[in-house]
Amino acid sequence: MSREQDDPVTAPDRTDYDSPWKKALEVYFKEFIDFFFPQMAADLDWSREHVFLDKELQQVAREAALGRRYVDKLVRLYRKNGHEEWVLVHIEVQGQPDIDFPKRMYTYNYRIFNRFDRKVASLAILADENPTWRPDHFSYELWGSKAGLWFPSVKLLEYKQKWQELEESTNPFASVVMAHLKAVETAGDNEKRYHWKLYLIKRLYRLGYEKHDVIQLFEFIDWIMALPKELEQGLWQEIYKMEEEKNMEYVSSVERIGMEKGMEKGMEKGMEKGMQKGMQKEALSLLSRQVGRRFQVSSDSVQPIFIGLTTEQLEELGERFIEAENLDQIRKWADELRQSQ
Repeated sequence: MSREQDDPVTAPDRTDYDSPWKKALEVYFKEFIDFFFPQMAADLDWSREHVFLDKELQQVAREAALGRRYVDKLVRLYRKNGHEEWVLVHIEVQGQPDIDFPKRMYTYNYRIFNRFDRKVASLAILADENPTWRPDHFSYELWGSKAGLWFPSVKLLEYKQKWQELEESTNPFASVVMAHLKAVETAGDNEKRYHWKLYLIKRLYRLGYEKHDVIQLFEFIDWIMALPKELEQGLWQEIYKMEEEKNMEYVSSVERIGMEKGMEKGMEKGMEKGMQKGMQKEALSLLSRQVGRRFQVSSDSVQPIFIGLTTEQLEELGERFIEAENLDQIRKWADELRQSQ
């Protein structure tokens, strides 16, 4: 996914929500199931670790030649009843109506079943704007022979009518849904988006989330509700003021703020060259810490991977790293970027 320069007048184009949704599913998977599929959540043994099978799902997708997906996940889970040691859940977050979507769900389901010989639950999250598009099955019949798949589907658009329930919920995925709905609703209206973005961020503090959750959910909101630079600066001033009043350095402790501060300081001093060097250093430090946390290694051991990359290339990797399966894949991306210079 390439990163385009922010336009000084309009907000960056972040209508492709893959990365934030993927991260939200990984960080808050249990909360995701609790929020959208409570009956399923009650049947699962959460004392046993769930495992994301991204590599296996990619193989299934390649074999099936299924084309572009919005977000998909395959997860190994354990049930409470003890009848089966583990089962699989396949999740699709679909951003646009697609006539082939039900068939794709069916194809995924039987290919995953065939690969693992385990029961597979297929779940659909419909994140599009068409209120009449509500697929929930694929089937066909020929001469008395029947085949098909019926799958639970959740229509995010319908949560607009349940806004009060979202407001009152402390489940992190309520915040995810609220941000997604308002991102769609305010597309093209930056003033309205500013209002709702600030409101949703303040709501994180009002609900009393821990610092870790505030930062994780802030990153989701910040990504999908991008604003022009002028409005972003005003937003940060509001955040600083709020955190000072509450004596909570949560969002303002996010590393990217350090990059913005370093940029402003350099501009004030008129030291453009020094500013660029400082931004590159900050970007290198930020990416090393993020990747280190992702793969549970020290940032010092990760930093050499990115030596020689420009600030723009570091920022591009900063948007892609969450999709990497391992450090070797990140090394490969970094080498490709260096060779393109």
